[in-house]
Amino acid sequence: MAYQAGEFDVIVIGAGHAGIEASLAAARMGSKTVMLTMNPDMVGFMYCNPSIGGPAKGIVVREIDALGGEMARAIDATYIQMKMLNTSKGPAVRALRAQADKFEYQNRMKKALEDEPNLLLRQALVERLLIEDDTCVGVVTNTGAEYRAKAVIITTGTFMRGKIIIGELSYESGPNNQMPSVNLSKHLEELGFELARFKTGTPPRIDGKTIDYSKTEIQPGDAVALPFSHETTQMITEQIPCWLTYTTEYTHQLIDANLHRSPMFSGMIKGTGPRYCPSIEDKVVRFSDKPRHQIFLEPEGRDTEEVYVQGLSTSLPEDVQHDILRSIPGLEKSEMMRPGYAIEYDAVVPTQLWPTLETKRIAGLFTAGQINGTSGYEEAAGQGIMAGINAALKVQEKEPLILSRSQGYIGVMIDDLVTKGTNEPYRLLTSRAEYRLLLRHDNADLRLSDIGHELGLINETRHAKLAEKKDEIKREMKRLEKVVIKATSEVNEQLTAIGVSPLKEALHAITLLKRPEITYAMIAEMTPAPVALSPEAAEQVEIQVKYAGYIDKQLDQVERMMRMEKKRIPERLDYDVISGLAIEAKQKLNQVRPLSIGQASRISGVNPSDISILLVYIEQGQYALTAE
Repeated sequence: MAYQAGEFDVIVIGAGHAGIEASLAAARMGSKTVMLTMNPDMVGFMYCNPSIGGPAKGIVVREIDALGGEMARAIDATYIQMKMLNTSKGPAVRALRAQADKFEYQNRMKKALEDEPNLLLRQALVERLLIEDDTCVGVVTNTGAEYRAKAVIITTGTFMRGKIIIGELSYESGPNNQMPSVNLSKHLEELGFELARFKTGTPPRIDGKTIDYSKTEIQPGDAVALPFSHETTQMITEQIPCWLTYTTEYTHQLIDANLHRSPMFSGMIKGTGPRYCPSIEDKVVRFSDKPRHQIFLEPEGRDTEEVYVQGLSTSLPEDVQHDILRSIPGLEKSEMMRPGYAIEYDAVVPTQLWPTLETKRIAGLFTAGQINGTSGYEEAAGQGIMAGINAALKVQEKEPLILSRSQGYIGVMIDDLVTKGTNEPYRLLTSRAEYRLLLRHDNADLRLSDIGHELGLINETRHAKLAEKKDEIKREMKRLEKVVIKATSEVNEQLTAIGVSPLKEALHAITLLKRPEITYAMIAEMTPAPVALSPEAAEQVEIQVKYAGYIDKQLDQVERMMRMEKKRIPERLDYDVISGLAIEAKQKLNQVRPLSIGQASRISGVNPSDISILLVYIEQGQYALTAE
């Protein structure tokens, strides 16, 4: 007789970045939740680089915060350096990036889980799912304990059948020599899920005391640090710099001379690696014309000497890694504390998921994070919060939440995964978003916080502040449309001083603000508002005025796409009987089972002619459905 370990609304398997957001979201929405992890001491651990954010990824962290998630608050409380990237470029590509104190971050996240009253954190290794009538109703651990629930979320990261590879050495392991999850992976195959084999890797870590920083370039944080979370009111002032150095010609000679010992080139590694985070040996081979590559030295925390060697990801043998490190300026006497390694792992092919992240094969079973073929903490956390929200909504018998591509990078990512799939570890890039001028770092709260509030994840105080901000922006926009700036000598002197042509006639303030050189601060000085705007509201006014034309064009595109999204496709439509559809289109449509014409149009291999045929067929109203 199995030990009955408890009944819950939601079970979350795994305590990484996806699992944390999933369990907190479900618990905060009122679902009795249990998080099962092999090692509670590794909650939220950063197995790879000790940082959060960056292009596209930083915007995801802001979106998680706008929905009521935890990642932004945690990094704001534990960063060692904060930097706004791409400040010289337009607002669509600006993003925050923080270096984390990885141990403080981990402790902060564990405390958040322990403090959540509706959430239980437990050590357990899940090996099987309990399935009744094609519905997941619980899990079974390696000790035989049964946990029952109305929804289960798998967030196992890179642990499923994990294998670490260093040179000629390989062994079964999760990241950082943690125990792998082997039987759950086999069980998913038994249930009929298609799995992919992916690979990722890390660089060596070195002792900071053995670095000669005089041979490197300092990389400080911003003098005035900005927060990820809209709830953060006090920022850490004492920041720690990172450092920049470069590989050398000798580094590249060492790598070339040892390629026969690289598991990447010997055929030992079978999994597909991330295109946008290649190993140093891959970079040297692919970019043989480049004389050097950047190497960033990133401290792993305030109370450790360990330094992460960003840019030197490798699976070469340990002795070669040692020689490579010592060929780099500043690292001639460095001591390696941990070698770099590659890790292969199983991932679920994500076209087997609905846009809610529930699996199509088994009802009540959700997957989120690197198990869905993504890379990165931020991508994992973005999926995690959506899986947690949708699991809670399913338990509560409410309509699911699906973010569109025009609502957030999270929506872009999930739509890409479930509609197109991925042949390699998926990484979010600004170029993946067709509406990126709408999906900015600065407006994540305006886009998503109302949804977070409706779900019960954003409290009344914070929501009231958001409403106040919206009113501020609206009032000031109306004022700028009415107020006139006259062509006085004082005004023209100000304009001439910054290299702007003087006014020949009076202009509305909003018209003058459209000029590239004019800032809102200048307008506020010429025509002070009755009540000074908050910095965030002022930023919104400036961006919305300056980019109004481009924003309006993107909103028109969104409107056209939404018309396609509203044309729903019956869930069990029989594509095989639709005459005129190409064979490839039938195969892809049967695989993905799109919910709308809009989603169908984004499937690789489905052409505009196929969409036209599909539209006509559905609009006739007499369509065939497949058997249950």
